[in-house]
Amino acid sequence: MAHSEPLGVHLITGGFPPGSLAGHDMDYVRLTLLGLLAEHDNVRTSVANDYHDVATWLPVSQLLVTYAAGPYPANEQNTVVREWVEAGGRWLALHGTTGGRAERMTEEMADGTSRPRRAMMRLDHHDTLGGFFLNHPPLRRFTVDVTTGHPITDGLPSSFATSDELYLVELTARDDTTVLLTTDLPKDPSPDRFGFWYGEDSSLFEDGRTRALGYVRELGAGAVTYLALGHTHTVANNTQPFVDESVTPDGTTPSTFRGSWQTDEFRQLLRNSIVWGLDRTPAAVG
Repeated sequence: MAHSEPLGVHLITGGFPPGSLAGHDMDYVRLTLLGLLAEHDNVRTSVANDYHDVATWLPVSQLLVTYAAGPYPANEQNTVVREWVEAGGRWLALHGTTGGRAERMTEEMADGTSRPRRAMMRLDHHDTLGGFFLNHPPLRRFTVDVTTGHPITDGLPSSFATSDELYLVELTARDDTTVLLTTDLPKDPSPDRFGFWYGEDSSLFEDGRTRALGYVRELGAGAVTYLALGHTHTVANNTQPFVDESVTPDGTTPSTFRGSWQTDEFRQLLRNSIVWGLDRTPAAVG
């Protein structure tokens, strides 16, 4: 692509509360994404830890890239993001971006007792994203099935194996969504009280087996690409109490975990998504 002016990218990577890594190696993610963006010599990247200044940077950006574990756009910030996308902007949302705020609640048991849990709250940005995170089982190895023939999946095989957090994500805009990555998981294998509580498993497709792990959601003149893969941690920020035996036979959590980030397929997905996001003329946004 030939452009006389640099293309703006705004990159958000961070945890909550401010200063927290929230169980993820944010520095690794930030540096890796900056390296992939630097493969394009016509890109200028601004960096933030949350959404507080999106109104400053989106008007001069072609692409928004987010990898968040806690931070989410408040209603006013979501309005800025949504209007920017509808005007032609493109948003590459990764991993925990479909999360947000969890609240304490009480789970009523069949025997009449109750117990404290936490549940994710549906917020305005989930509608903009087209996805809402419910929960994930312990880190496990699984197969990702790929819908080929789309620029985001260009060069990928029809399926690949990875070790990662297998996100259960509800699609909130099915009519405007093209599913690109799926996996087969008829039932959430999470142990009792693991992770977040949810009622109906709204991430499960009609066939009772399939779940989306990646999609493109059209929104006005722009679009959102979401990739659920991407957990990574080190001993300094690990919060995984144990993992599935498909990752380590004894369930011990690896002190450093890179998972999908070390696969050629995920790197190709990221590169393709960046090209997809930069494939806009400056007049299309802002």
